[in-house]
Amino acid sequence: MKEETREKLMGVSVATLATALFKRGLRNQVIQGVHPLGWKGKNMVGPAFTLRYIPAREDRNPLTAFRDPQHPQRVAIETCPPGSVMVMDSRKQADAASAGDILITRLMVRGGVGVVTDGGFRDAAVIAQLDIPAYHTRPSSPTNLTNNEAIAINEPIGCGDAPVFPGDIIVGDADCVIVIPADIADEIADEGVEMTAFEDFVVERVKDGTPIIGLYPCTKDAHMEAFKLWRKERNR
Repeated sequence: MKEETREKLMGVSVATLATALFKRGLRNQVIQGVHPLGWKGKNMVGPAFTLRYIPAREDRNPLTAFRDPQHPQRVAIETCPPGSVMVMDSRKQADAASAGDILITRLMVRGGVGVVTDGGFRDAAVIAQLDIPAYHTRPSSPTNLTNNEAIAINEPIGCGDAPVFPGDIIVGDADCVIVIPADIADEIADEGVEMTAFEDFVVERVKDGTPIIGLYPCTKDAHMEAFKLWRKERNR
């Protein structure tokens, strides 16, 4: 992704991006049910690199499966490109962990800028302290081999009911995570910056006692003129 686009998306909330995507008919881009571990105070932004789990079959998933140098979970951690967000389709299943602190630490050291699962992480308290944004549904201690098998790397997946294609732009904030189709990421970032500026203006006006009607959405010319002056004064 363009560095300029990344920088813009760092300052836009998931809620604002969801509205920008809704305008284009995209209604299901928020990854449902995931929450940040140890909010870092800044957005997570990067292209998606995916891992898909399927229900585990017992004869294929003894603990010795991790000895296989081609085990997809391990290979995904070792091949996720720097600057990417690793997104895991764990079948919305948090009864067994999608990964633990050792693997997430390795992802961080290799340059990953975030990780998302619609399942759970083990060692969640440790992961929360790492310098990498991480999102999951809840802590989960059993190994993923208990009921999930990592099966496919960097293919289209579903994560928390959202479609995720490799290279889609993932943005996470203090609330949740959204998926922006790669081909419209630049224009969504531009629109998000514009929407954020107006929303900041609106918040100031509301705190000063201005009624919502006619302000949000803006249907009065006086408010639009005031917004233009506000932007000029703040160089936004």
